[in-house]
Order: sequence, then C-alpha cells, then structure tokens
Amino acid sequence: MMLSRWWRRVSGPAVSDALRDALAEGEDIVGAAPAHGGHVAVTHLGLWLPGDAGPRRVGWHLVSKAAWSDGVLTVVEAVEVEDLDGAVLLRDLPPVRLEVPRAGRLPELVRRRVESAIRARHRKDLADGGGVWFVLRKVPGTDGVVLQARPDTGTDVDAVRAMAREAAQLLSGDP
Repeated sequence: MMLSRWWRRVSGPAVSDALRDALAEGEDIVGAAPAHGGHVAVTHLGLWLPGDAGPRRVGWHLVSKAAWSDGVLTVVEAVEVEDLDGAVLLRDLPPVRLEVPRAGRLPELVRRRVESAIRARHRKDLADGGGVWFVLRKVPGTDGVVLQARPDTGTDVDAVRAMAREAAQLLSGDP
C-alpha cells in the first residue's frame, strides 16, 4: 500500500498532493493541467475539479456538459434528485468555469470520456413546449448503466417521471 501511494506520487502528471491523496485505490491520472485553485485531472472514474474544500471528482455519468473556449473549461454537473424505479431524474447545477491556460491534451481526454460514457440518448419534445433528454450512461468503475432523465427548465416534471418509469420498465424487459 505504501509503495503504490509513493509510486503514484512520482509517476504520472504533476498534481497537488491533495489531489493524489484523494484518488481511490487503483485510480490513475491520465491527464491533468493546472487551473486556478489547483488542477483539473482526468481519471477513468471521473473529472477532478479544484474547490475551496479541496479537489473533488465528478463521475463521468454526471457530467452533463464540458466545453472549452479560450483557455476556459466550463463544466455543467448533474445531480440525481430522484430514483424513478430503474431510472433517475437529474437536475443540472450552475456551470463551473475554470481558467486552464495550458490545457494540453485535456480537452480531448475530457471529450472522449464524456462521450464514451454515453450508450444511447434520445430527445423528447413535449406538448407544453418543454422537453427532456433520456440518456443511458455507463457508471464509471462498474459494469452497470443508468437511465437518466434530464428535463428542460420549466418542463412538466410529473410527465417526465411517468415517461422515465415507462422507459426503465421497457429496458428491463418487464411488461
């Protein structure tokens, strides 16, 4: 255990000790770049972001959007707000913007990881003018997938709940 922790410190991209210490056993950094307040890092389990309380990981299945522009990474993280019997209802958090002036390969690594977590997606527009994204995503570190429902702001959430439950039932093979 001590040897593996030491090896992680001396191998891989240069990141803070706080980030290295926060990694799960067997979690390796495949890319990182300095950002205001710490480092942004990519692992097989998620995207590590700096924060006031220290680095934190956002699992790839909870990254709704990641965009790069002019040295700034903008990440929209989703939270699971309700379990819908085989599906989950998501709500997006406000975007987090981080200056990453020397991103290197990070934009490509993030794009690949976010896309590779998605198994299928479907957009459903509703009669009330709103809509919902249904996304089937792989949960990092497991063999499992999760059906996510992310409604647009102002969309009838009760209608989304019903559709998500029905979709989960169909995917599970239950009549």
